[in-house]
Amino acid sequence: MLVGRDADEALVGEVLGRARAGHSAVLVLLGDPGIGKTALLEQAAVTAPGMTVLRCAGVETEAEVPFAALHQLLRPALDRVAALPVVQAAALRAALGTGPAAGGDQLLVGVAVLSLLAELAEDRPVLCVVDDAHWLDRASAQALRFVARRLQAEAVAVLFGARDEFDPAGLASHRLGGLDPSAAERLVEASTPGLPEAVRRRVVAESAGNPLALRELPRTGSSADGRPLPLPDRIQSAFAARLDRLPPAARTALLIAAADAAADLGTVLRALEIAGLGAAALAAAEEAGLVQVADGRIAFTHPLLRAAAYRHTTFDRRLAAHRALAAALGETAGFEGGAPATDGAGDPDAADRRAWHLAAAATRPDEAVARALDGAAERARGRKGYAATAAALERAAELSVTEASRAGRLVAAAVAANEAGRPEQTHAVLERLPKGFATPRVYELRAKLAFDEGAAASAHEHLVAGAAAVAGTDRVAAGLMLVDAARNAWQLSDPPRVAEAAELLHKLGLRQEDGLDPAVAAVTGAARLLVDGPAAGLAEMRRMVADAHIGPPNLRLNAAFVAGLVGDFEASREIAAAVAARSRAEGAVGWLPLAHVTLAAAELYLGRFRDAVATAAEGLQLAADTGQPNRAGYLEGVLAWIAAARGDAGECVRLAERCHVRYQTNHIANGLAWAEWALALLDLGQGRAAEASERLTAALAGPVRHQIQAVYFAPDQVEAAVRAGDRATAEAACERFAEWADAARVPWADSVLQRCRALLAPGGGEALFAAAVGGGGRPWEAARTHLAYGERLRRDRRKTEARTHLRTAAELFERLGAEPWSRRARAELRAAGEQPAVSVGDAAAALSPQELQIVRLVAAGLTNREIGAQLFISPKTVSYHLYRAFPKLNVSSRTQLARLDLS
Repeated sequence: MLVGRDADEALVGEVLGRARAGHSAVLVLLGDPGIGKTALLEQAAVTAPGMTVLRCAGVETEAEVPFAALHQLLRPALDRVAALPVVQAAALRAALGTGPAAGGDQLLVGVAVLSLLAELAEDRPVLCVVDDAHWLDRASAQALRFVARRLQAEAVAVLFGARDEFDPAGLASHRLGGLDPSAAERLVEASTPGLPEAVRRRVVAESAGNPLALRELPRTGSSADGRPLPLPDRIQSAFAARLDRLPPAARTALLIAAADAAADLGTVLRALEIAGLGAAALAAAEEAGLVQVADGRIAFTHPLLRAAAYRHTTFDRRLAAHRALAAALGETAGFEGGAPATDGAGDPDAADRRAWHLAAAATRPDEAVARALDGAAERARGRKGYAATAAALERAAELSVTEASRAGRLVAAAVAANEAGRPEQTHAVLERLPKGFATPRVYELRAKLAFDEGAAASAHEHLVAGAAAVAGTDRVAAGLMLVDAARNAWQLSDPPRVAEAAELLHKLGLRQEDGLDPAVAAVTGAARLLVDGPAAGLAEMRRMVADAHIGPPNLRLNAAFVAGLVGDFEASREIAAAVAARSRAEGAVGWLPLAHVTLAAAELYLGRFRDAVATAAEGLQLAADTGQPNRAGYLEGVLAWIAAARGDAGECVRLAERCHVRYQTNHIANGLAWAEWALALLDLGQGRAAEASERLTAALAGPVRHQIQAVYFAPDQVEAAVRAGDRATAEAACERFAEWADAARVPWADSVLQRCRALLAPGGGEALFAAAVGGGGRPWEAARTHLAYGERLRRDRRKTEARTHLRTAAELFERLGAEPWSRRARAELRAAGEQPAVSVGDAAAALSPQELQIVRLVAAGLTNREIGAQLFISPKTVSYHLYRAFPKLNVSSRTQLARLDLS
């Protein structure tokens, strides 16, 4: 029974209740050491009838072993891995060391864990208990946070217990406080009956309600000078006093057990033999109530006791404990005389643990130990344990004998730290390289760090310097760095730097077989576009779009982006969607945020607003999951623009403000451009033409003028300026768009240009409007053209002709969900003498972005399991969204979905 924790128990009970009811819930219990987190978690685990309980705990000395905690958590469920989608099953087996190394992204492991928990929950609700989460290895922590964020309707509950240094990452959390004095008195009486009243009161006063202190402080007195020590030190002193009362052999046994992260009984007993001791030494510690031995493992009765057993000794004894454990593990790992077995029969996990114990016992450079750590790093990389890979290589570098091997290992460690999403560690490792030492990878890492920190200009300089350094030995690597430099400069709205990258690319002497011709053409075209105008640049840029079917994902996504710059939105969407589909199939999750950036923009331009919202929303989630914050500004800008078109002023302003804040941090102009355009469109849609014109004019005075949005919002600026009576601004905007449209040679642009000229035409622009309508165009632009033409005809008292165009405009705007524009078209239609038909609404408009994604995939014939694998959610969550979507669409079966227009 817990004492004084009724409210906390009720909160945990609510989490379990949600899982039992078929939903999911997550709670992070935070608090100081000894405050009762473990007791609450234990209470939840033993009072969860009818639930499958999975448990794990972080171990401080195991924090660099990849997926150690995850393996512990999922061990009882490994027989169900075969039921997962093939790619997910392979990724999870590789991560847990039960299968060969697999391709795909580390995040795919989290997807697999989510699917596995959902699979288990098909039988009965699942409770995951994760204690000491602040000591989780990074790979396990990343996977579990991913799962916790994605849980929705799987009948899964997850409880974390952690100290304050654990980052809940937005998950629901609850901080445990100390017990009140009455509860504290009861706990002291229960744990130490017969304590004198004066002592009991002092213990209650000094414990601050900490349950562990209330149990342990009675074993010790006050400090020597009568003043109480700080509470953590008091608890440590209490544990140290208990250790001091043990025989020396028992203290050594506890030291060896504390040094073994796996707490494996067989390994500890063998290490004791090597140290000249026997099992009796460990038995004495168990009899003293300091450890529990069961199921082949050794568990300390409290994590702080484990820490005390390891630290409350001398340095030389700790080294001896690690040497004994390394020797014991060497036998398990198949090492004979210090060399690994040649038949491959050894245990790789034991080999990794042996390497770390050898490293912990090393006091000087030792190449043999460094090579052992190299092996551990290689195995960790095969399991996507990049944080563990980095840690092993860093320590191997410290033990390296030669400067060259040290530098090589540091570079590899920096690469792994970057893959693990640890920018601070990556930077620190790079700073340890010898002065002047650099490779292409070093330059690229420094550039990425700078870019992610908001210093895109520094990133450009690193890439240019790197290209110069390697041009003589690896022209392809140099070329790729310069392509990246040009992209960075474009995002900075820095024409001179784009031109510099283009010039350096041409000086490399690249050949056709190098495969970079399309990328070089795109960079050259971008430089000419910025300096000499569209006529000089767009033709070159189209070459990259034409060759977009070849090359790695980064070059293909560059081609999709360039397709957007030349106005070929169908090609942009097709290329980005293909890269996204392949990335999903291969588990290369890291490419998806960038793919979604380009795909969402293309869908917006094509008038597929619902698709764009779904794509951008998922892209934002993936950017957060993969640690790519610079992608978020662009996606938030797309969402802000659509919110403006739909008349959602609050959402538009909120998202635009976020874009402005991001720009102040990273100076990337494309998100800023979207934000300014969105706010101007909001003004225009709400009848504030002068404000819209002024905002766009102001935007052109800054970095936005070099972004493609400055071309694409020119038609809005024409309309706003015309309505505001500012003909000069309207003419300048029309000329800017005309220069681009004449070079782009795409039908939709010709149509929009005719509309702009018609708005400026003094005689009504009849022929120009007719050409604009006849030329067709994107749905949004087509609706705008019909509206403008209809308004002009009505003002000219040609009401019958006006009605046709106004009716078409109203219908298109309604289909797009652009309420303020639809309202304007209906008002004009009424003024033209026709009562607009009552809108029956669009059932699909009521769907959330994820519901829309799911029902479309169902309509295409995919199963819930296939949909879950594609969207990185569980099949149960797919069912949940379908349950919510069916009534909104007035359907009752999957078959009926196939008959609906969900475009």
